[in-house]
Amino acid sequence: MNLSVNNEAKYLTQLRRILNCGESNRPDRTGTGTISYFGDQVKYDLRQGFPLLTTKKVFWKGVVHELLWFLSGSTNNNHLTKHGVHIWDEWADEDGSLGPIYGAQWRSWVGVGKIVNEFDQIKEVVGNINYDPYSRRHIVSAWAVHELEDMNLQPCHIMFQFYVSGDGHLDLQLYQRSGDMFLGVPFNIASYSLLLAMVAHVTGLQARYFIHTLGDAHIYSNHEDQVVEQLSREPRMPPELFLNESIRDIDDFTFEDIMLEDYNPHPAIKAPVAV
Repeated sequence: MNLSVNNEAKYLTQLRRILNCGESNRPDRTGTGTISYFGDQVKYDLRQGFPLLTTKKVFWKGVVHELLWFLSGSTNNNHLTKHGVHIWDEWADEDGSLGPIYGAQWRSWVGVGKIVNEFDQIKEVVGNINYDPYSRRHIVSAWAVHELEDMNLQPCHIMFQFYVSGDGHLDLQLYQRSGDMFLGVPFNIASYSLLLAMVAHVTGLQARYFIHTLGDAHIYSNHEDQVVEQLSREPRMPPELFLNESIRDIDDFTFEDIMLEDYNPHPAIKAPVAV
């Protein structure tokens, strides 16, 4: 197999593993039912092309706007809907509020009892990559135990860690406690690969591996037909990602600074969102 499509083949292998080896008819929070497989990991190599799936069209505009939304620190869905992105609509209050979800934890972590000053984890981790590259503490967490009950949807992708290699590469490993393999995970792969590329860009490093570690990796029972359809398709050459060369600060990125070229996927496959 051409190495440039090997990234996508790894994801498709995950889908087959869950279908063939997962625990069937497992109850879940949404009441839908899943085929579940616990504990899996894939390493995507960004040097082989950007790992945006081609066996079905992924909503790239939504990937970019959601990540920029997280990085802005916003937790109000109106920020997304004004850009035509409605992926959080099901969980938003009437005023658009979602509680202290990812953006709040990434950019303004607040201590237990609200007694600790707000802590900007993104600013801290980017600074530390520059000034102490070989630290083992390049970590960002969204799992704020004391605020979980205030979140409209508790974090699925809960912690990520950066690693700087001696030859100038930057890797990112994500721990995701729960992964909707058909709808959510393709989005997560693209989002965190983009985050890796952006952080590498502003720290003068080369993005290399996105390592995706999953806890409960599942296929919803009403997504099985869609998964089978996707598995019948052959991966195509991955697209290329380009970032505005003039950007030097993670907070300066806009949608127009993030460009994707040569994305030629198979058609989208629709499936219901489990809420």
